[in-house]
Amino acid sequence: MASNYTNLGVQLMTTGEKAGTWGTLTNTNWNIIEQISGGYTTQALTDGGTLTLAKNDGTIGATLATRIIKLTGTLSVGNSIITVPDSIENWWIVNNAEGGSTYTVTFKTVSGTGVEWAAGVTGTKLLYTDGTNVIDAGAGFGNTIAAGNGVAVAGTTTVTVSANPVMTPYISSTGKVLVMGF
Repeated sequence: MASNYTNLGVQLMTTGEKAGTWGTLTNTNWNIIEQISGGYTTQALTDGGTLTLAKNDGTIGATLATRIIKLTGTLSVGNSIITVPDSIENWWIVNNAEGGSTYTVTFKTVSGTGVEWAAGVTGTKLLYTDGTNVIDAGAGFGNTIAAGNGVAVAGTTTVTVSANPVMTPYISSTGKVLVMGF
């Protein structure tokens, strides 16, 4: 029986297969796992087209199997789309360093939806795919506090924490938090 490969290219050797080469193949697998867990790479965008990220079975170097991806280049003729296979379940920190042109950059699965950087917008996003779509996991980070879940918002500068009525935080106009009532 022949070896199989994971979605990100790690080789799964069948028992009794590849006699005498397990050491080399295992070292390659460890290098792939290291790349998946913390690797960094740059990837040039396709100007006005689609770039498909693919896995490399049994070898290192696949952009798809790298944790941090920096997108580079300058778009001058059209939008750029980066696709990953539909079946992949993974996450990335993606830095769009395209250069701020008048075109969009979209990171998506082949047939699903994705995340778009608007024209002229650069920056970093935490993205993941559920095997169908690419989702911006960081889209809710940094949101303002809304009423509910024991937090009441009064005006633009005062926040009252109702879970502990003895403690009332106050956010001053300079952004400093003062906690009163101890």
